[in-house]
Amino acid sequence: MKKKYVVITLIALMGAGIGGAFMLLEPKGDKSKPYKPNNENIKLPEPKYDGNTSVEQALLKRRSDREYKDESLTLTEISQLLWAGQGITDTRGFRTAPSAGALYPLELYVVAGKVNNLPDGIYKYEPQKHELVMVIEGDKRSELCNAALDQPSVKEAAAVIVFSAVYERTTGKYGERGIRYVHIEVGHAAQNIFLQAVSLNLGAMVIGAFDDEEVKKIMNIPEREQPLYILPVGK
Repeated sequence: MKKKYVVITLIALMGAGIGGAFMLLEPKGDKSKPYKPNNENIKLPEPKYDGNTSVEQALLKRRSDREYKDESLTLTEISQLLWAGQGITDTRGFRTAPSAGALYPLELYVVAGKVNNLPDGIYKYEPQKHELVMVIEGDKRSELCNAALDQPSVKEAAAVIVFSAVYERTTGKYGERGIRYVHIEVGHAAQNIFLQAVSLNLGAMVIGAFDDEEVKKIMNIPEREQPLYILPVGK
């Protein structure tokens, strides 16, 4: 899996039985409090479960936006995007995106550069607690841009969401075919974030071409995790 450059064709599937009455989420305002570094996890604002954008409208309007305004995102928006990608939706631990065998091999990071009430840095998302854990301090968007073959959207986005995966969680049960399942799963999760971005009136795109080892080095991703997908997000 450690190829120098990887371009992944991802399959984003919507679950069956979603009707037109289902509404995507549009939180209003940023009710979060300023974060004060204290070596504790950052509790994210609670996600919202209703909105004014239907699934059909979000699908219709979804486009890859490569240019962004010089404006910050709110912590509430970051919270909603992360929840859409890997949030817990059931007391049994099930998440917003389906996972083969409910094994959940994906890990989710945020590279924050312009997020209100959140210091610049790289954070890892903890779905069970809906919290962020700081991995590295400082704005790393430019470095990540270089690792992503100098695609400017990575540097210009207010924040960048990065998926990685621990393949062994899935291949341990399903063998080599589990690799396919992981790639399908990241497609599910990324499409969730894409549609959520539409409902929040945000721009987003997806990137699969990057130097794996450079991304891991910049983001301090553990050796057992492999980066899969980069999603710049901005106004």
